[in-house]
Amino acid sequence: MRLWSLKLSYLDTMGLLAVWREGLLAKKVLEGKTKGYKNHPQLERFKALDDPLIGINTYLNQVYLESLSRDYAFSKDKVNPSLIDKNVKIPLNDKQLSYEFELLKTKLKIRDNKSYQKIKDIEIPEHVSIFSIRKGPIENWEKIKKLN
Repeated sequence: MRLWSLKLSYLDTMGLLAVWREGLLAKKVLEGKTKGYKNHPQLERFKALDDPLIGINTYLNQVYLESLSRDYAFSKDKVNPSLIDKNVKIPLNDKQLSYEFELLKTKLKIRDNKSYQKIKDIEIPEHVSIFSIRKGPIENWEKIKKLN
């Protein structure tokens, strides 16, 4: 499961489809509607919120809005509009954001060179608006992979 902190427009088609599916799975986990993935590290930042369901629905709404900009047909009814709060902020360390960006570039270099070319020269990546960037290391919950 990868719930990207990065600006969603950086993702290729495969990445956006995956984050939508994985976000929906995360929502089910946080709603208590599935037995698997309960302790997945990517969920830690949502579980830390006063209302994790507001966090995940707000995040999924951002994914949905990105899908609209690409003329995709994601189901709006999968996001609970009463649980969207544009003011909710999830703290995110700057080194986590940088790590995710390098991870995405590594993936895109292999599977979608056109998307890679669009982002390869960006020095400071942007993030999904639900996150609030602070100085700090890669998050403790991250499963760090060796990047080439």
